[in-house]
Amino acid sequence: MAVLAPILAVLYAAPGLLRWVSQPYYLLSAILSGCFLLVRKVSPICQALPTQREDGNPCDFDWREVEILMFLSAIVMMKNRRSITIEQHVGNIFMFSKVANTILFFRLDLRMGLLYITLCLVFLMTCKPPLYMGPEHIKYFSDKTIEEEMQSDNRVSWIVEFFANWSSECQSFAPIYAELSLKYNCAGLKFGKVDIGRYPEVSSRYSISPSPLSKQLPTLMLFQGGREIMRRPQVDKKGRAVSWSFTQENVIREFNLNELYQKAKKIQKHQEETLNENECNQSKKNL
Repeated sequence: MAVLAPILAVLYAAPGLLRWVSQPYYLLSAILSGCFLLVRKVSPICQALPTQREDGNPCDFDWREVEILMFLSAIVMMKNRRSITIEQHVGNIFMFSKVANTILFFRLDLRMGLLYITLCLVFLMTCKPPLYMGPEHIKYFSDKTIEEEMQSDNRVSWIVEFFANWSSECQSFAPIYAELSLKYNCAGLKFGKVDIGRYPEVSSRYSISPSPLSKQLPTLMLFQGGREIMRRPQVDKKGRAVSWSFTQENVIREFNLNELYQKAKKIQKHQEETLNENECNQSKKNL
């Protein structure tokens, strides 16, 4: 049974892994992350590489390379402790693997290090992480429609995410936010998104810094009656975001989604009863 469980887990995850491998971003990231391993282990390439091993074997890691890889593993483990989604875990592995590859290639040969950095820069400029394309119940706003929608019906509560496509944190939060919208969306509680990378004036209007250093993306806001009630993450006096984890549990708890949903359902039920009553009265008048 101890052997069967991991095998079943791999088989269960196989369709998702295949979808990842089929996407150029993840496939090329995996290749770049494993470049040094391929160069060091694949013959005859490794035969032309210098080595500091005592036995002179160029197709195996020397002691310094092992130290670098061990240090990389420790950093990835520490970083992944705060990761939420599988995309964040894999992203951390890819990022630090590329850093380690850069160090190892420069240590072998300056030309190989420069070539590897060039490949990474070309990859960053030409290949972007895939956007979430799954099911959701979210309305996308422009700079002109967001305020109109917030003020169109005072009985409706809105939860709005301010995001940018270049932000890895926003991309990691996208499936979580989509799942929340599918679970809690109703006539009295709605979910929206606005891309401040596309509409930068919105960031100024709602005092959200798009700078990566501010760590304010994504920003989640609750609107009621057209007014901002709360936002996460909060911002300190220096304009930096207060650390906050965008987990499903945190959003549900901090924004009181269960309570908002129950209130919204009561409003929806009252609206339906009023509408049915009006239709019934109109029918009687026609008779």
